[in-house]
Amino acid sequence: MRVCELARGYQPPDFAEAPNPDAALFLCAIDHRSGYRNAHPIDREGPYEGSELLWMLGCRAERRKAGTLRAAALADVDAREVEKLFQVDEETVAGATGRARLWRDLARGLNEEYSGSAEALLAAAGSQLGGRRGLIARLAGFEAFADPLAKKAYLFAKIAARRGWLTVSDPQGWEVCADNVLMRLALRAGLVQPGPVETVRAATREAFKRVAEQAGIEPPLLDDLLWERGRDDPDLLGMAGGDLREPSRPQGTLWY
Repeated sequence: MRVCELARGYQPPDFAEAPNPDAALFLCAIDHRSGYRNAHPIDREGPYEGSELLWMLGCRAERRKAGTLRAAALADVDAREVEKLFQVDEETVAGATGRARLWRDLARGLNEEYSGSAEALLAAAGSQLGGRRGLIARLAGFEAFADPLAKKAYLFAKIAARRGWLTVSDPQGWEVCADNVLMRLALRAGLVQPGPVETVRAATREAFKRVAEQAGIEPPLLDDLLWERGRDDPDLLGMAGGDLREPSRPQGTLWY
């Protein structure tokens, strides 16, 4: 199987650059198309582009000033502050108004339900991903994580697990994130059929969960493998489905 070949010797990211659970949570909350046109080095590393650039800028801001990405600091954040935080050279992140709104909603929810702390949120979920009281369901109460397929929620769970902030007792609850990169791979490989974006997304998640089971690979690892290598190689898994692209993102959709 092609996936087994790709997985040999593959080392997934450990997200060591994430300063703390709060920073990771708030950065996952706004992890959708960044709007950056160019790649940029950060602290003499990189260059980074797109969502990676957004992530590295946020981590750098938190390292430089602890508490920058905590609920106490972001409860009243506005678009201007978001633009300043993510500015690099002459560019800044797109959609700052919407990102600021997502941060305010998340900060208010954390303050009201979890003492303003991502650590408290993780503690409340225990070691459960799924179920009504698990981490994914708890995150779904925030606007930023309300995607019915929980792309951002699983991203945060994956980071938390890799960093040792979360021990997962129900690994059967893991899902592949199914963003635009994975949808493109699934379409071109013939694993799913073209159709409305949410239909393709759901089919992609189910298809790659089956692939993960057959290959004996946890979905989070498969997710990283395909995303890292599939960004630059859309034919990573073949072209049985033809020269197909991912569905276009409907206006206002923030999930990928």
